[in-house]
Amino acid sequence: MNDRAEPLSKNQSDRPVRIARIDAWACRYPIDRPVRTSFGTMRDRPGVFVRLEDHDGAFGWGEIFANWPAAGAEHRVNLLMLDIAELVLDHAFTKPSELFHHLDKATSISALQSAEWGPFHQVIAGLDMAAWDLLARRDGKSLRHYLNPAARDQVPAYASGIHIDDADRLLLLARKIGFRHFKVKIGFGLESDVTGLLAQAASLRVDECLNADANQAWDLGAALEFLDVAGDIALGWLEEPIRADAPITEWQALADRSVIPLAGGENILGFEDFSRAISAKIFSVIQPDIAKWGGVTGSYAVARQAINAGKRYCPHFLGGGIGLAASAELLAAVGGDGLLEVDVNENQLRDAFRPLPDTIVDGCWYFDDHLGLGVEGLPNVVMEHSTLHRTSTKKC
Repeated sequence: MNDRAEPLSKNQSDRPVRIARIDAWACRYPIDRPVRTSFGTMRDRPGVFVRLEDHDGAFGWGEIFANWPAAGAEHRVNLLMLDIAELVLDHAFTKPSELFHHLDKATSISALQSAEWGPFHQVIAGLDMAAWDLLARRDGKSLRHYLNPAARDQVPAYASGIHIDDADRLLLLARKIGFRHFKVKIGFGLESDVTGLLAQAASLRVDECLNADANQAWDLGAALEFLDVAGDIALGWLEEPIRADAPITEWQALADRSVIPLAGGENILGFEDFSRAISAKIFSVIQPDIAKWGGVTGSYAVARQAINAGKRYCPHFLGGGIGLAASAELLAAVGGDGLLEVDVNENQLRDAFRPLPDTIVDGCWYFDDHLGLGVEGLPNVVMEHSTLHRTSTKKC
């Protein structure tokens, strides 16, 4: 399997696309309960949404990662408009992957010069997502069926974003919505982590599963100590117990000791790094983030490579409704036994597109009939919380 294999609908038109207009919005939704991780706290829910329109009026939507740093949302909009938009406008492509590789190459020196590889990757991911949406809509298909005519119409999902100290409340909420799988955030202290995990594991029903995410909280010694104490807890996976960029020898030492499957990928960037991570036989679960690196083009290639290597593809996502929809469509197209990550903390930048109680049934995300990602425009509540909107155009 070529690690850069690209999806291509058999019915895809060869008529080139030329983008005539780009719109981008930074949004911030206020929340009463901050979302805490081991490395930082989100005091509002940011989102960056991008819309591409070609000279024929066809359009597509994408989402750009903006959770971190706290000032990131407006920065991503300005980066797109001031540094990248001119590389997109009127550039001809017949496949979105052509645009992705063009932008990846054309921005590499700017990203190096500014040491801003992450923000450049994130903006390109959102543009790639929007380009795929545009082409799928133009072809009269949902994104999942554009990628794979045999794609499923539902995918299993799990409730995420759950702080271990708030797990009693949020697991109850997630169960009421319809989830059967859950992931809790740990990394706040060994004793409290283990106590909380034991309590939640004991509360699980027969058809339920618990996963844990340490968000890179520990060094190798602390991670091994956690495994010594908590290794018997029946967890589906342990996500990012140590730094994503820790030496491979440390990850291997952890994998050799752990009876809990290890998961990671949201902080891996690039085809080569993902190939190394997959071939190293450390991770059982591979988790690229469609809005953080790669968009549909990169995530599809990584997902296929992971499945072919016997890994589980579970897309990472913690953001707004457009990126979540794209993650679901991609998982349905790729197949496998992976789960869709669905944050259950308060966030109207997610729920305004499609409320979770209308989407999750018996532990699965169900699709409705739509073109592309199913997004016609930004809902009013999202527009009301926009902090910045910028436009760039190219005349015929």
